[in-house]
Amino acid sequence: MNSDPLLTFRRKPANLDLAALDAFAEALRERVAKRKEFHCLVTGDAELQRLNREFRGKDYATDVLSFPGEDGYLGDIAISLGRARAQAKAFGHSVEDELRVLMLHGVLHLTGLDHETDAGEMDRAERRWRKKLGLASGLIERTA
Repeated sequence: MNSDPLLTFRRKPANLDLAALDAFAEALRERVAKRKEFHCLVTGDAELQRLNREFRGKDYATDVLSFPGEDGYLGDIAISLGRARAQAKAFGHSVEDELRVLMLHGVLHLTGLDHETDAGEMDRAERRWRKKLGLASGLIERTA
């Protein structure tokens, strides 16, 4: 496989289990992405807001964004660590678990699923994968 990291942090937090998060990203690549490469950047609200404004025309920070790739590269995901921390606290689980939920959601978007247009297909896929991967409630489920 590619030697490039699947997961990078704009500022590496000292209090997270980075090895476990890297292992989860590898599991997503193997199982959900079917061995296609992707990259996940964990950054802050300001960068997520800028990306959301630039690529989606929406001028607010969000928790996760996905950018599909081409030519065999699945794409890129950007996650707000601040949002992940707040959501982890609100839903009563670890920041690592929230980052896993957000990574899964992002990878599912990269595979072509879109909960805004697919009549529940992404929701069903997210629920199946969360169960298989032992994750807390997913993003789509929380907003339903």
